[in-house]
Amino acid sequence: MELVVKGRVVVPDGILEGGWVGISEGRIAAVGVGDAPSAVRVDDRGDALILPGAVDGQTHATSYKGLLGIADTTRSAIAGGVTTLVDMPYDNPEPLDRPERLDAKVAAIAAHAHADMALYGTATRETGVANLASLIEGGVVAFKISSFESNPVRFPRIGEDLVLDLMEALVSTRLPLGLHNEDQEIVLSRIAQAKAAGRDGIAAHVEARPEAAELAATGQFLALGLAIGAHVHPVHLTTEAGFRLTGAIAELGAAATGELCVHYLWFDAARDGERLGARMKVNPPIRAAAIDGLWRSISEGLVAFVSSDHSSWPIDNKLTASIFDAGAGVPGLETLVPAFFTAAEARGLDAARLSAEYLAERPARFFGIDDRKGAIVVGREADLIALEQGSFVWDEAASHDELNWSPFHGETFTVRVAASWLRGQLVWDGQDILNSPGSGRFVPRATTGWFATEKD
Repeated sequence: MELVVKGRVVVPDGILEGGWVGISEGRIAAVGVGDAPSAVRVDDRGDALILPGAVDGQTHATSYKGLLGIADTTRSAIAGGVTTLVDMPYDNPEPLDRPERLDAKVAAIAAHAHADMALYGTATRETGVANLASLIEGGVVAFKISSFESNPVRFPRIGEDLVLDLMEALVSTRLPLGLHNEDQEIVLSRIAQAKAAGRDGIAAHVEARPEAAELAATGQFLALGLAIGAHVHPVHLTTEAGFRLTGAIAELGAAATGELCVHYLWFDAARDGERLGARMKVNPPIRAAAIDGLWRSISEGLVAFVSSDHSSWPIDNKLTASIFDAGAGVPGLETLVPAFFTAAEARGLDAARLSAEYLAERPARFFGIDDRKGAIVVGREADLIALEQGSFVWDEAASHDELNWSPFHGETFTVRVAASWLRGQLVWDGQDILNSPGSGRFVPRATTGWFATEKD
């Protein structure tokens, strides 16, 4: 072996106490307990938990700096134990809706990335379904659209006629079609009402994007998916009702899944809104008294996986006179793993096993990259993280994303990422990023994904 990593190794069916992972040529060559095979190097992490590197299924690396933003974002990922990012297609300044833009982003990964990256594609009114086949051939792992228009070019609203076309074109591929799920007419009307009444602040933001708007967009999307058979996936459900709606449609035979972002499990609008204000503004919004229901959704298997929805906005984007002008989105790559682990542990759950499952195994399978990623299994790439347990206060100034702000500032986590390995190379030692830009690779879709058929 080139390297043996020792610790409490989290594998798909449990934890190997006194375990080890043997690595050769960047892949996992053996896993066991007790006496380890001889190796050129041995990294004994003692009582630390050894988990598969996280696969963050929803990130926005290029919102602020364009393709150059991949460098800062992937540095943060490595420090947070996220060894693979699945990046959204709403790039600055243009969406990833055609093959030449995919080529440009893949080239940017090769030049700038510290972590591996898989990519969403999208469709626009300009391109329709014409480029879907070439984007799939180029390796995109999924497609995403929005029912709410944040920007007419970069983040357009896609009407239901084109949504139907997309589903019909994608149904045979089994690739997921993700949706930013908010009803535009409801939200715009409620924002106008709030402004007319002189209401502002984070409470007004939440009220202007009610659960009804989220459920309305989600329900229509799921209904179309049921009719066509395409894999439909709301990318951020904020309440138990949303997951139960998705589950009910799935029971009718739809290929339907729902995604949860970690900030919805941590923050409560009633408890944290006044304190954090625009620092916790996301769309759909963080709601009050939703956390218990979201954990029930996880326990009942209604949640496909958990992501960060990392957004690379600087804090200046939040410091606006009105909440309605503040940017939506929060940084999250360095807090995804510790926040999810801590929240699960606080509920008496098997936090190590849940973290491996919902932050690595499930997203890797969902996006069709589980031939290489997502679990400590012989033959997979040796993407690992070591979690040190204790009490750790998160300091936003210590982040590696060049943003240096976070709604999690001052929160106490029960684990920290003490080390990250990317394909067997130590890339984070708990203090410093050890690899160079361009060490990351593009990860194309390779397996059947969530909804395999018998012939697969």
